[in-house]
Amino acid sequence: MEHQPQKRHKSLQPLSREHHQGLLLSWKIRMGLDKSIDPKRIRIYAQWFYKTYLVAHFKAEEQYVFSVLEKENKLVQQAISEHERLMLLFITEEGDDVNVVSQIEKELDNHIRFEERVLFPEIQKKATEEQLLQIEKHHQMKIFEENLADEFWK
Repeated sequence: MEHQPQKRHKSLQPLSREHHQGLLLSWKIRMGLDKSIDPKRIRIYAQWFYKTYLVAHFKAEEQYVFSVLEKENKLVQQAISEHERLMLLFITEEGDDVNVVSQIEKELDNHIRFEERVLFPEIQKKATEEQLLQIEKHHQMKIFEENLADEFWK
């Protein structure tokens, strides 16, 4: 099924750009696994990415974006549940490295696609101009600076 890019309100564009970096993380994990890179190396990179970028991204979404809809909204509940699941995958030191990074890759990819294709369009449809301005005011995209210490995906 072909998905057309969706036009984002300018207040949501920084979050969508951050989603692009998350999709690149999933791609890097896939490349690393395909090349039989030591999964511990991949896990270290994924944990760096989580701490450096995703923690703030999740917080911004939960505080400013999801609040456009009601807390009881099933889409919001799904997104928060997925954030919690992803957080546990990223921070856990337990489990087989291959399984953990494989789960991160799949779940992060699915989560981002859900937000971009389902949740954000719903938020954009329901948000008032004031709510969109508040999102823009409270979340500025952090410029992505790649961790070049171990480019395992190359």
